[in-house]
Amino acid sequence: MPSSPPGLAPLLSRYSLGVKHLTDPAPDAAQLQSMLAAALRAPDHAELVPFRFVVVQGDARQRLADLFAEHAHRKGKDAEGVAMERERALRAPMTVAVLARIDLGHPLVPAHEQWMCVGGAVTNFLNAAHVLGFAGKMLSGDKARAPHIAQAFCEPGETLVGWVALGTPTRTPHGEARKDTTQALRFW
Repeated sequence: MPSSPPGLAPLLSRYSLGVKHLTDPAPDAAQLQSMLAAALRAPDHAELVPFRFVVVQGDARQRLADLFAEHAHRKGKDAEGVAMERERALRAPMTVAVLARIDLGHPLVPAHEQWMCVGGAVTNFLNAAHVLGFAGKMLSGDKARAPHIAQAFCEPGETLVGWVALGTPTRTPHGEARKDTTQALRFW
């Protein structure tokens, strides 16, 4: 593979890291603002910003743990499984909920383009975190689709996409985790 321009190095070295490999410190307020500024640079179609981020902090962290535990209980998990879900909600040093506000009737921007913007915002947010020395991972799954959890985060017309878990990485991946670009690129 040919060498890459230096400006691409942060993007090519970014990797997702699960919550068990994250520790304090988490991004501070200024770093979080920089990450949000990067998210706002996602393709946005002028003034349309079809996403919102919510930092789960203070007592809300315990509320998130309660919601995860309730979800596990509703799914029929035993006491150990419920406790594990509760702990999972508290493990990351910082948790940021990602919400989408998709305007299905927008006259200029179809819904799929708005969803692309949401994805671009999360990607930019994670890339900025990486440049600042943090790691993270986007978490979603059935918890993001659970009505009782979505209701806790969403305003009318919003969809809970999931959460970004953030912190300082406790490890780096072994070797280069580059994917084969031939699988993702074709010419027409």
